Amino acid sequence: MSDRQRNFFNKRTCYLCIAGAFVLLVVFFAFKGPTPPPEPLTRTDTAEPPQNRAGDRTRTRPVFDSEAFYRTIIDNNLFRPLGWTPPRPQEPYRLLGTILPRDANTPPQAILQSTTEHQTYIVTLGSNLDADTQVVDIQSKQVTLFTQGQQRTLMLPSGF
Repeated sequence: MSDRQRNFFNKRTCYLCIAGAFVLLVVFFAFKGPTPPPEPLTRTDTAEPPQNRAGDRTRTRPVFDSEAFYRTIIDNNLFRPLGWTPPRPQEPYRLLGTILPRDANTPPQAILQSTTEHQTYIVTLGSNLDADTQVVDIQSKQVTLFTQGQQRTLMLPSGF
């Protein structure tokens, strides 16, 4: 290439770069467009908000309840298999039957079976099954037991 051709290409390249820059500026300002002025703020409520004092931060900041937050993690353990449900507590006694009196002289009786030892007990009102469990009420097809401040009702299965 000659010197004349090199100067021509250099000048032409320079003009093309300047023209490209102008095109980019025009495109930038054309799409940016004018921005609308901000709307004035209007207040819709008439009551004034409570004034915050330096020590009064409980009104503005919500209280984080860490016990409720971690309860989900504790209840749904990450390392348990999918579909796992906690085991139901097993009742220590099972009702086998009730004997209701036909006259006022005989007390009502219930036949209970221990689920752990498989022993059978015939009990009346006020009888103690163990150190903590006492029979409170005997009715047809159900017995109420009192254990450590809680009352539990044992019922006969409906299939009998």
